Order: sequence, then structure tokens, then C-alpha cells
Amino acid sequence: MKKVLVIDDEREVGNFFRHLLEEKGYDVKVGLNAEDFSNLISLHSFDLALIDVKLPGTDGLHLLKQLKATHPSCKAVIMTGYSTVKTAVEAIKNGANDYIEKPFDDISQLEKTLEDLLNSEKFSSPANTDKLADTIGFIIGNNKKMNELVKLAEKIAKKNINVLIEGETGTGKEVLAHFIHNMSLRYDQPFVRINCGAVSETLLESELFGHEKGAFTGAIKQKKGIFEIANNGTLFLDEIGEASQAIQVQLLRVLETGEYFRVGGESIRKTNTRIIAATNKNLAEAVQEKTFREDLLYRLDVVKLRIPPLRNRIEDLPLFLDYFLKKINASHLTFSDESIELMKNYNWPGNVRELFNIVKRAATLADGETNIITPKYLPDKLKTSFSFQLTKFPKASTVHDDLEAYLSNWTKHILSLWKQQDDIDLEQVLDSIKELEKQIGRSFVLKSLKKHTGDRKKTAEALNITTRQLRYLLNEKGKI
Repeated sequence: MKKVLVIDDEREVGNFFRHLLEEKGYDVKVGLNAEDFSNLISLHSFDLALIDVKLPGTDGLHLLKQLKATHPSCKAVIMTGYSTVKTAVEAIKNGANDYIEKPFDDISQLEKTLEDLLNSEKFSSPANTDKLADTIGFIIGNNKKMNELVKLAEKIAKKNINVLIEGETGTGKEVLAHFIHNMSLRYDQPFVRINCGAVSETLLESELFGHEKGAFTGAIKQKKGIFEIANNGTLFLDEIGEASQAIQVQLLRVLETGEYFRVGGESIRKTNTRIIAATNKNLAEAVQEKTFREDLLYRLDVVKLRIPPLRNRIEDLPLFLDYFLKKINASHLTFSDESIELMKNYNWPGNVRELFNIVKRAATLADGETNIITPKYLPDKLKTSFSFQLTKFPKASTVHDDLEAYLSNWTKHILSLWKQQDDIDLEQVLDSIKELEKQIGRSFVLKSLKKHTGDRKKTAEALNITTRQLRYLLNEKGKI
């Protein structure tokens, strides 16, 4: 007989689960606080623990860590109210298998969740996840951070909560959003995408909310908006950081109330659309700069997923190469070891999108001549193995020399791109300029640190920046 532990300071909750689960043949133990929890796990082994996030004298996260340390095989579910969903997501990162929201409105869904957890053979397996990922071209690979991200995405997919995906240009934010949709209970409903930075403010408003006939010049007939089309499904708002202040206000209304107006309309419309937003900007910084609404960020950032750049998951490069060759019907081609080595040493400012373009170009040039793609078919930027990342300074005294070398190499590379006849990915060039700015800032900080014998406060004052900015330039964000 499988055993279930319920810890909640409300007796009614414990009685509810005892009644619900004992009828199904499970042995249920109920506790009200941390002391009960400690006593019960010292006396029994449990298959599943249901722990309230708010308890007298402690919290569910603390008990979760204790449970995982002493009973690692026991599955865990955190019980939470809507206002503490962020805490529940944090619990999932710390080992919880799921979370459930109070009050328990959908009892049938609750029963299914618990049954799936108590019967591991029914619970989602890596094989099922990989199969679903393959169908949409989502490469999970072997990278540790990517696998942790996918596990979290899988667990929150079935929840009706908004997700914010961060990552550099070309990392695959849309594919991850599609994966979450397909893993959700909305998988058979529409998945609709719109790029907030690709259309004008007026057109974006019409695209999102629809318009009535005659609402503006050119509105010759009534049009449904994306929120109407994606009702009960998922709306992927790409480049959300590019949305205007006016659009942000309207999005906030939809997220708070589920209500909106068509352009030129007078009647309130309702939508049950899940929002997954994505950005390559730092929205927290945009809030500080007054270009993005803090209340909207709060609504979007219920769960944040950050996709690692390709250079940080380079071990998955061969998987991407195989997939892209199949995608363009060039499976008869392979990349030589030398070509792969060049690609592994490249910085990939354009990430997976840049890689796909290079694979497509190389395959087109090589097809009909050879079955092995050698460096001959790769663009010059890979052959130079130039990286925009500034290498670690070997000695403080050589900072100035290293900066000069870096600037010299950077300038030569940009000029080589300017002179070459091939089409250039401008986004990569602009990214390299941002990287140059960071490296110059870091160089001046290191030089000043040497002068002030490592005193960060004096260094910040001398450079007329805050210590927070100093640590950011030194890539010490976690130490602020």
C-alpha cells in the first residue's frame, strides 16, 4: 500500500485529502506543522508528500529540502495560493515534482495529478519528452543547464501560468515556447506567434485585438485579432521588449482581466489565452529605464526560463548539425572533423539561427562536389576562429596591452566583414558592438582596480559608477 503524507495547518485540507485518497486505497498520514512533519518522516517512508508552502514557524521550501535530504525517492507536491506561485516554481527548482493551487476547484484534474505521481509508469518519461521534442525540432541535447531548463518547462507546462523566455538572438526561444504549448493541456488548441518588434504600433494593436469595419482607413471589413484566434490556446509574444507603452497598457489589461476591445469596437470581449513572452533584452533594466512597465513585467514573469547560448552548450553542436542536414534534405553530407573543430572554436553570436544558415550555405556549395563538408565550404569568419570574448587577463599589469590587442583584432574582423562580398548577418555585427562595449568597460575597471589595490568602493567612485555597475562589468552579478 502506497503512503501519502499531507502537511497543512488547515485541518480541513488534511481531512479532504484523507477522504479523497483513502477511498482509493492509499495510506494517508496528516500533520499540521514542522514538528509533525519531522515526527512522521522519522517513523514512516512515504511515496508522496503534499506540503503547504505557508506553515506556522516555517515554510514548505524548508520542509521540502529536508524531505529530499532524508527521503530522496519520495515525490513532493507543494500546495500554494495564486499569490505564491513564484514560490511554488522555486520549489520545483528545488526538487518538487509539481505544485497545486488552492482552492482545489478542479477535483478531477487534482486526482489525475496525484494518480500520475503515485503511479510512476504513468508519469512523464524522458523518452516521451524526447519524442515530443523531436517532432517540433527542439534539440535538448546533453548540456546540463539545458536539461534542467527542460525539466522545469515540462513541469510548469500544464499550469495555466505565464512564462517569460529570455535568451540571446537565435537561441530558439520560439521552439521552446512551442514545446511548452505541446506539453500543456492546451496542446490541441492554437499556438499563435507574433513578433512585437516586426510591425508598427497601429498594426500590432489590430493584429492582437482585431478591428471593426471602418475602424480606420483601410479597415474595409471586420477582422479577428490573435487573442480571439488563440482563445484557449497559447499566444507567443516574441520580442515583447519592443512593444510600445500603449500596447503594454492594453496587454496588461488582458493579463489582469482577460478582457479586451477590438479596435473601433465598443463591446468587451473575453479571452482564455495563455501568454508565453520572449525577449533578448534585460526587461528589469528596461523597467529602470522607464521603457517597460513594471506591472506588466510582474504579470509576464511568473516563470522565467533562460536558454543558454550555443557557445555555452557547444557539446550539442553535432546534434544540431545532423538535425539541420536532415531538415534541408542533405543527410548524405557530413562535416569533416576539421570543420567541426572550427565551429566549436567559433563564438556564435547569432547562435542556433546562425548555425543553420552556415549549414545551409555549406551544404549548397558542397552538394554535387563531395559528401564531406571541409573548411573550404565554410565562411571565412569561422576559419579565422575569431572570438569576440576577451580572454582572461594573465596579469593586472598587462590589462592595457590586452585591450590594445583585443581592439586591434576586433577592428580587423569588422573590416574583413565589411570588405567581403557575402551577405552579412547585421544582428551579429550589432551584438559584437555590445560585446566590445562590455570588454572596454571591464578593461578600465580592472585597470582602476589595480590602481586602488582591489578596493571596489574606491574604484567605483574613481570611475563615477556604482558598485553594482562595477560588479556587472566584472560579471559578478550573483555577488551584488
